[in-house]
Amino acid sequence: MIERVKSLTASEALGFCRAFNTALNLVNAAEVHHRLRAIRAHEKSHRKQVLDGPLYHNEDSVKGSIHAILDAKEGSKEEIYKQLCTQNVELVLTAHPTEVNRRSVLRKYRKCAERLATLERPDLLPSEKLEATIDLQRIISSLWGMDEVRRIKPTPQKEAAGGLAILESVLWDAVPSYLRKLDAQCHASLGKHLPLNAVPIKFASWIGGDRDGNPNVTPGVTTEVVLQQRLKAAQLLAEDLTLLGSHLAISSRYSQEMRELADSVEVGEHKRELYRRVLSHLKKRLIKTMRACEDELEHYLKPEEMATVRTRSPLLNDEIDDLEPVYRKEDLLEPLTIMHESLVDTGFEIVADGLLIDVIRRLHIFGMTLVPLDIREESTKHTNALDAITRWLGIGSYAEWDEGARLAWLSSELSNKRPLFPLRNMEKLGFSSEVTRTLETFKAASELEPEALGAYVISQCQTASDVLAVMLLQKQVGMAAASGTMMRVVPLFETLDDLSNAPQKLEELFSVSSYVGAIKGKQEVMVGYSDSAKDAGRMAACWAQYISQEQMVKVANKHSIQLTFFHGKGGTVGRGGNPALYRAVLSHPPNTINGRFRVTEQGEMITQNYGTIQIAERTLDIYTAAVMRESFTKHVQPKKEWKKQMERISEVSCADYRHLVREEPRFVPYFRQATPEVELGSLNIGSRPAKRNPKGGIESLRAIPWTFAWTQTRTHLSAWLGVGAGLSTDDETELKTLQDMYEQWPWFRELTDLIAMIMSKTDFSISKHYDNHLVDKEGGLVELGEEVRRKMVETRQAVLDITKSKNMAGLHVALLRSSSLIRNPYIDPLNVMQAELLKRLRARNGRDDLTDEEKEETETLRNALVVSINGIATGMRNSG
Repeated sequence: MIERVKSLTASEALGFCRAFNTALNLVNAAEVHHRLRAIRAHEKSHRKQVLDGPLYHNEDSVKGSIHAILDAKEGSKEEIYKQLCTQNVELVLTAHPTEVNRRSVLRKYRKCAERLATLERPDLLPSEKLEATIDLQRIISSLWGMDEVRRIKPTPQKEAAGGLAILESVLWDAVPSYLRKLDAQCHASLGKHLPLNAVPIKFASWIGGDRDGNPNVTPGVTTEVVLQQRLKAAQLLAEDLTLLGSHLAISSRYSQEMRELADSVEVGEHKRELYRRVLSHLKKRLIKTMRACEDELEHYLKPEEMATVRTRSPLLNDEIDDLEPVYRKEDLLEPLTIMHESLVDTGFEIVADGLLIDVIRRLHIFGMTLVPLDIREESTKHTNALDAITRWLGIGSYAEWDEGARLAWLSSELSNKRPLFPLRNMEKLGFSSEVTRTLETFKAASELEPEALGAYVISQCQTASDVLAVMLLQKQVGMAAASGTMMRVVPLFETLDDLSNAPQKLEELFSVSSYVGAIKGKQEVMVGYSDSAKDAGRMAACWAQYISQEQMVKVANKHSIQLTFFHGKGGTVGRGGNPALYRAVLSHPPNTINGRFRVTEQGEMITQNYGTIQIAERTLDIYTAAVMRESFTKHVQPKKEWKKQMERISEVSCADYRHLVREEPRFVPYFRQATPEVELGSLNIGSRPAKRNPKGGIESLRAIPWTFAWTQTRTHLSAWLGVGAGLSTDDETELKTLQDMYEQWPWFRELTDLIAMIMSKTDFSISKHYDNHLVDKEGGLVELGEEVRRKMVETRQAVLDITKSKNMAGLHVALLRSSSLIRNPYIDPLNVMQAELLKRLRARNGRDDLTDEEKEETETLRNALVVSINGIATGMRNSG
């Protein structure tokens, strides 16, 4: 194969990569269909043995979990029902650049999965089957004619549009459909219906609000994204109300409250049909909302862009001029709830429980902006802003003050009603452009509806003053806890040192009375999984996260604060991801979830988990079931000797990891030669730069390209480096303790099984091929590659010893085996081709004597490389 690849021309290489990339995407589409088919087949085959209710009878479904809790006598029906009604799962969509495929390409592959489902219908006529087959062929043919390569980097607005597409095309229907089934399951299993206002699962977004290291996310971008979301919410709700009007063409029997509501709006054409009269009025208000959003968007969009945004409504301006736009979900919820109660009270309960309930639930979950937008910014930006302010005030340099002085001043100013400086003349105060931009971000946030905003996340948060600084800057622009306009402030602890110091920082924070009074007994803390793993290696990071969360809970309990953890996980194991969501939630440290679970969903994982309505419903069911079951699970408390072992493992693995990554002088040259890290920039898959500091080395490289590069070569080094050194032992007593930990401690077992899974995806020969083809033979780089692969073997053996296995056959591996058997025959040739493409392109780097023909050939080689990167990422299913 290697020799054949060497003989290919640039055009042949591109065609080769395109064919295998297309094949892998089709495999993914078929797998999506197969997942749904397998679930349905399992349900049908066990239908006579299972209990009533529409949800699947699996362990990781709400139905299965309810009956597991009841069978184990872990909780009563009433306790389970209360938990479901009060728990809070929030899934945060982020724009991290790990989805390599264009949206238009993804849509076509989704259609392929839909056609496969059609072809399996048993009632298809021969002509219908032929038509569906031809349609499938037509889609595949059009895919071959598409350009898989992104020619320009997406803007944050384009990334936000991608998030909106998932919300509009999938989740808008999947969420009420799932809640309808959950409601029916509650009635079947627990004897009660889910309350109308229950929100067991909801969504938020970072797309357009995450400005950490991304200069493209400006205050104007954030405002524009919120306006686009509000516009889309108004459009979707207006469509819902139009359809609802046809369902509620009822001309008699109304409650008194309903009659009063109808009398409060213009009669119009619906004199006798009071429900339709109210719905018509609400729809006009939504159209007024659309017009208001469109008018504001004119400040941000070009005329040609506005032409695609403007809605076509037959209503004239004078029909809606006197109406108020809808910015709060309560403005719609209140009249719709009155309508629901009226229908129930007057004998139309079956009508009330139709589309009307779906619309009410959509409002509770999506509100008037679809998803609240988080803002994330680096702590030093706030420090620099306050430093500029204190210098302007003539009271010294905030940046030079120690922590005690900062806390004293911040506490004093938080209690002071006067502003620090006049907002109107901010541009005349002499602040730098960076400081002005930071302050303008807060000003832009203050002009948005509170419903449109979520958390303010502080990255690289290291002190209590970092949190108070954000509170003070919010206060400066009028965002206050008393008025309900203040965004909750969420410190993000993401390095090993930050996680170790986090409990002490919370203690200092909760000692500030003005802060505790403002948060009203609730605090959210974000735990960074990817950056901590990049900082210290997988094992040390996981143990630091465990201990840190455990200690932070104790601090919060001491101060009677309800603590919610926000888990910043990626799709890959190296960045905290876990393909088995249910077991992952159950294995969290004891007393750290308590019915509250917030987690990021990003890149290719959004497509995998929410790509179709059926898959999305299954994902929502797993999350809901896991958080519910966790609340009734009696967690295994780690023994003293287990903790001692974890301290040893953490210390040894961290030292081994950091020695190679930070201290070994050959590592950076080896990393850049043996992987496509340098070339990943040509992918144009995200608006954010790959590095926080463009001039920095590995330490400044973001966790995503760091993981992405190792995934491409099938080495997966970022997920396992240091693990082998930490788990290996010649002491029989230590080995026996590790084996006991694996058998008895779910947290350690889940972590070990994940390492086993990632080791099963590594490929020794592919990794060596990249070295042979790309790495300099001098300078000891080849020897370093051999050392890396020795560590790979050491890690595999350590896992086998602890699990008492003869091969990597854990639960996670079993899930991957059949999938890998199908994919590897396509991925292996792509890896061989990619190494050849990298070699050819690097040989031409820096040459200024290329002929026109060679320049054209180089461009073809670059396109082939991008397609190979796309193909491998598609085949591996979790790129970064």
